[in-house]
Amino acid sequence: MRASAMTDHISKQFDADLEAIRTRMMQMGGLVEAHARAAISGYLEGDTTRAEQVIAGDSKVNDLELAIDGDLGQIIVRRQPAASDLRLILAASKIVTDLERIGDEAAKIARVTRDSQGGAGQGPRVVALSHLSEVALGMLRRALDAFARLDAVAAARVAAEDAAIDEEFRAILRQLITFMMEDPRTISHSIQLVWVAKAFERIGDHAKNIAEYVIYIVKGRDVRHIPLAELEREALGR
Repeated sequence: MRASAMTDHISKQFDADLEAIRTRMMQMGGLVEAHARAAISGYLEGDTTRAEQVIAGDSKVNDLELAIDGDLGQIIVRRQPAASDLRLILAASKIVTDLERIGDEAAKIARVTRDSQGGAGQGPRVVALSHLSEVALGMLRRALDAFARLDAVAAARVAAEDAAIDEEFRAILRQLITFMMEDPRTISHSIQLVWVAKAFERIGDHAKNIAEYVIYIVKGRDVRHIPLAELEREALGR
């Protein structure tokens, strides 16, 4: 085989390896999103069977993390990737960690449901919690979509949503503190709501992290600790 043909073959195999990893990462992302949705619906409905399914399914998330990390390591050893590809590999490893932690948050919510043996009840605080979960999971889905398309602009929009979800969490927390002060009998239930709300606030944080890694892949700059306005300018290439 001529040298040029050999190089072309290696390049195609490398691209195929990367695409296989990206496909498995999207599979993992879909799995953790499904777990988080099942966890919140199980909590709101007091469905302990669904909660147990989420807890049992967390091992599959962990297995995917280990498998993908192993594949990424093998690519580094075998292919000796160039700078742009190495950025993708390093960012992918970090994204996988964030996805695994989202799975952990879903399992935490499921354990609250299992241990409490009851639903979240009714009222405006529960409605606010349900909305918070939808915002966080929407961020996750859009961050994964930005990764699939390597869309830095879409990723910047996801990162910008983090401030809103933080404010929603603080609003729920203020309501629950007031609720507990007015009626101490509600303290146990209110603390559960805080734990679940905090889990979704963290899921939003992980979605933001994923979005920032997408910008790093595309633009080659670490934007994790820069102001939002500068992050948006970086994504737009201004």
